[in-house]
Amino acid sequence: MKKNYGPVYVAPLTGWLVVFFAIPISIIVYYSFLKKGFNGGVMHEFSLDAFRALYNPTIFKIAFNTFWIACASTAVMVALAIPASYFMARSRHKNLYMLLVIVPFWTNFLIRVYAWMAILGNNGILNSTLISMGLMHEHIQFLYNTNAVILVTVYTYLPFAILPLYSTIEKFDFSLVEAARDLGATKFTATVRVLLPNIRGGITTAVLFTFIPAFGNYAVPQIIGGSDSYMLGNVIARELTVTRNWPLASSISMALTALTTLGVLLFMRLNRSSMESARESATSAPVKTPQSGTGATA
Repeated sequence: MKKNYGPVYVAPLTGWLVVFFAIPISIIVYYSFLKKGFNGGVMHEFSLDAFRALYNPTIFKIAFNTFWIACASTAVMVALAIPASYFMARSRHKNLYMLLVIVPFWTNFLIRVYAWMAILGNNGILNSTLISMGLMHEHIQFLYNTNAVILVTVYTYLPFAILPLYSTIEKFDFSLVEAARDLGATKFTATVRVLLPNIRGGITTAVLFTFIPAFGNYAVPQIIGGSDSYMLGNVIARELTVTRNWPLASSISMALTALTTLGVLLFMRLNRSSMESARESATSAPVKTPQSGTGATA
């Protein structure tokens, strides 16, 4: 009789998830139902004050701003990643381009963010270049606004969109696109009607891999952003370190996690429904058979 070693194989992963995911989430859920301590921290008394505090116009405004920045950043990243991944997959130097995509991961995250301050600052490289070329006489405020946060977020998480798309496009059979072109389709039509539907799985993965970290972003708006680009991650950090309102920080974290999970599930459901509809329409389409010019012969 063969032994089942499945539980043994998954035990390390299960332990990792329990220690670093289930227990921290449980602590956050527990703290969100407690009272704030007089000197910070928590009082172990049941309370819904932290959830009542969420019904605040300021919180709603920051939540909408967070959602807008995450969606805009994700859209830009996917729009840039699709042609970049296509070019990499079709190039003879794909290994070199893959290395260039991965190289930024070798540098510390904060160093890369501060590098953008040297580029976009009032006395940075971009302003100095524009002034020296005579294109402007005063510096432009590139930093500390929503556009700067979106730009740096796109730069930071763009590899997470390129890698899954590259992996999907590399396996795609490009003879299908060539067949569509032979049948009269333009290059744009062949790309939209043939290529994109077949790499939908990579697009879905790219969206998830970029939207989730962008939605929970903290460091980029803290360093690059201003008052109009405040995000929920910054509110959580402030409540933890400044006001020391741990229950409120926990309730915001729960709301952030719930919104992210709901959005991911909804997106995956819509994507699955569209794929099923496309599959049904493809299978239900009538198949045209060539008609013979003469009658059948025995």
